[in-house]
Amino acid sequence: MDFFEQVEKAGIVPVVVIDDASDAVPTAEALLSGGVEFMEITLRTSCALEAIRQVKKNVPKMNVGAGTVLSLSNAKDAIAAGASFIVSPGFCPEVVDHCLAWEVPVIPGCVTPTEITAAFNKGLSIVKFFPAKVYGGKSAIKELAGVFRQVRFLPTGGIDTENMDEYLSEPYIAAVGGSWVCPSKMIASHDFEGITKKCTEATQKIREIKKES
Repeated sequence: MDFFEQVEKAGIVPVVVIDDASDAVPTAEALLSGGVEFMEITLRTSCALEAIRQVKKNVPKMNVGAGTVLSLSNAKDAIAAGASFIVSPGFCPEVVDHCLAWEVPVIPGCVTPTEITAAFNKGLSIVKFFPAKVYGGKSAIKELAGVFRQVRFLPTGGIDTENMDEYLSEPYIAAVGGSWVCPSKMIASHDFEGITKKCTEATQKIREIKKES
């Protein structure tokens, strides 16, 4: 099973903001305890790269990637830190090319036909749709999927336990992303049991949705 098949099986790629690198490992362990095997640590904080290093070193069962990758230098730094996949909010050809060259899975943000076409022509089969709620949510993705039938979507932004079934029940949705299973406030307050509980609720619901579909 390759990376993208694993993502589809998991159904969720949490967006994780780490403000203190010492919180990275317990957050990863909390996610795993709740059945979540992916975490996208965003490069929004100064300690993000160190957080990726710590998870890569100490929590080998976690698929840790880098998010908010805005440039080629971001991608190089994240991969050097141990990121096993790259996620970007937009489509950056240099980032995609570098990841493909180094055989690192990459999921660029694409919300327009032009961006999706660019990703498709790079050989990518899954793109991020962000911010999903702002750009029309499921109805917009459905229209795009009708044209780009070989592309699957990973919507992020405005998705949570209450509405993720609306997305995951559709065949053109590979998985969903979001921070609701590990909010920054819960990480900062070290409420790792609470994070595990949220993850457990999400993964149980995902299993139910996939079983029904």
